[in-house]
Amino acid sequence: MSDRIRVEIHQGVADVRLVRSDKMNALDNAMFEALIDTAKTLEDTPEVRCVVLSGEGRAFCAGLDMQSFGAMASGAGNGVGRVPLAHRTHGLTNRPQQAVWGWRSLRVPVIAAVHGVALGGGFQVMLGADIRITHPDTKLSILEVKWGLVPDMGSTAIMRNLARDDVVRELTYTGRIFSGREALDLGFATRVSETPLEDALSLARDIAGRSPDAVQAAKRLYNGVTDQDTAGALLAESEIQDGLIGRPNQIEAIMAGMENRLGHFVD
Repeated sequence: MSDRIRVEIHQGVADVRLVRSDKMNALDNAMFEALIDTAKTLEDTPEVRCVVLSGEGRAFCAGLDMQSFGAMASGAGNGVGRVPLAHRTHGLTNRPQQAVWGWRSLRVPVIAAVHGVALGGGFQVMLGADIRITHPDTKLSILEVKWGLVPDMGSTAIMRNLARDDVVRELTYTGRIFSGREALDLGFATRVSETPLEDALSLARDIAGRSPDAVQAAKRLYNGVTDQDTAGALLAESEIQDGLIGRPNQIEAIMAGMENRLGHFVD
């Protein structure tokens, strides 16, 4: 895709890797653009059924690069010409938020394979995934307080559904670093693994072998019910199920299950 992200697609799985490894995949302007553009491209690629998001080299993502913080300290970007973050550039989101929310709203599941460090913005990119597999020794942090900022990039809308409110507050107020093993206990990681990328790719292949109609409908359902009341959530579940019953991929799923074979689904 670019000198920041490389994508390989095989049997429905998009292997997406941050490749700014000399900078521990830190977020600069080009990386933000690559994250946004890659998610949009995959959204429009019908054969993609699942995505694995990882970082090459020593880290998943070290967060915002130091040049960006240097620009903030010098006052650059704070005056004339700076676009306020409250300005919506991508529907619900601003540009930095879309680098995370693009994965959250992508029509297919996204699995983050996390190792090394995922600090600040890197932690937030990780949160955009549906499923997060971390190495137990990964160093993670909601680091923004160190730079005089609050968590952003859409992370506050996601964290409220992952961890207890007091846990999120403690990590936000202190910026302390915690391990991938602790991330599992806190609710930020789905599982820990000594080989997160291999496990993520294996899981992605399993998901890609399921009915894409059902998997993508399930993601729409879970993305939508978060902000609904009970009545709305129950209705949404029924409406989405009605849209699946009797369709070709649903019938093929039944036949494959009854015949104990892999399904042959149409994207």
